[in-house]
Amino acid sequence: MKPRLIISGGGTGGHIFPALAIADAYKTQYPQADVLFVGAINRMEMQRVPDAGYKIKGLWISGFDRQNMLRNILFPIKLLWSLLQSLLIFLSFRPSIVVGTGGFASGPLLFVASLFKTPMLIQEQNAFPGITNKQLASRVDVICLGSEAASKFFPKNKIVVTGNPVRSALKRSMNRTAAAEILDVAADQQTLLVLGGSLGAKKINQLIYQHLDEIQQHKIQLIWQCGNLYAEDYQCYSSANIHVMPFIDNMQAAYALADVVVSRAGALAISEICLMGKPTLFIPSPNVAGNHQEKNAEALANNEAALLVAERNADTQFWVRLESLITDASLRDKLSKNIKVFAHPAATKEIMNRLNKLITYE
Repeated sequence: MKPRLIISGGGTGGHIFPALAIADAYKTQYPQADVLFVGAINRMEMQRVPDAGYKIKGLWISGFDRQNMLRNILFPIKLLWSLLQSLLIFLSFRPSIVVGTGGFASGPLLFVASLFKTPMLIQEQNAFPGITNKQLASRVDVICLGSEAASKFFPKNKIVVTGNPVRSALKRSMNRTAAAEILDVAADQQTLLVLGGSLGAKKINQLIYQHLDEIQQHKIQLIWQCGNLYAEDYQCYSSANIHVMPFIDNMQAAYALADVVVSRAGALAISEICLMGKPTLFIPSPNVAGNHQEKNAEALANNEAALLVAERNADTQFWVRLESLITDASLRDKLSKNIKVFAHPAATKEIMNRLNKLITYE
């Protein structure tokens, strides 16, 4: 039987890039395998997945908006239509195994797969799980967790704590000169890397803008990933030492250059930063379920592995904390050493081991 894998998930990089890491590992082990992604139309996976060399089908589906109920008028129709689309995709592709990485697009596809008793695994990145993975838990065979804290939300006989899979390129070293050439920046300057998540972070962008003069006074190079939503607002501030980018395609190069990082505290960002051992100031998003980003960052801050500023306190605390990171080499060294303890470099391998236990290819 030829290996045939469907991976479904998306909406944000936090769901997409773990899925790509799993797909890469699967293709490495089974070069003859067919891999198909299923996402949501008009979401970032429809671009990022083909860019990575994989085929993707898009569902007409969107999440349930709890803030504005009027936006949910089409939700029942979209849900039924996406279930029909998922059924047609499933019958056409005939997967031997299915993986879900969260996001509303994975719900219909994995529900359909469960009707056919297809072996299934879901990967939950966050300490506070998304609603899709929680609803799918009873239908899947294995649940791989990025955080032990999420275990209380799932059946104990199905869970395994693996950590979050990260892009394979991040596990390969890159020197500063090569990284600087890729990003077209200087190699010999202290560098601040600002990450606001795949869509951008309004508050982080505002804070960086407000303190551009202070950053420049320290003669520090700024690589500022502002997000596609905010590119028009901030790209005009690019200069010799300020490099504003809507999205950074080569994170291996960005991390290789980074001496200090400012970031949201999404599960994927934390997993990557832990692996790379970068001294980081986290500003968690308050607009997430269960305030899980702040909980993610607190676990590191409480172990002297990172600095944390809650967004509600950022106007008064942000620059004080960031300047201490920029100027205090011993603090950077301590944070870098301590954060590496929280890395899970074998996460993808452990997930592959679980996949292999679900099915045998002859």
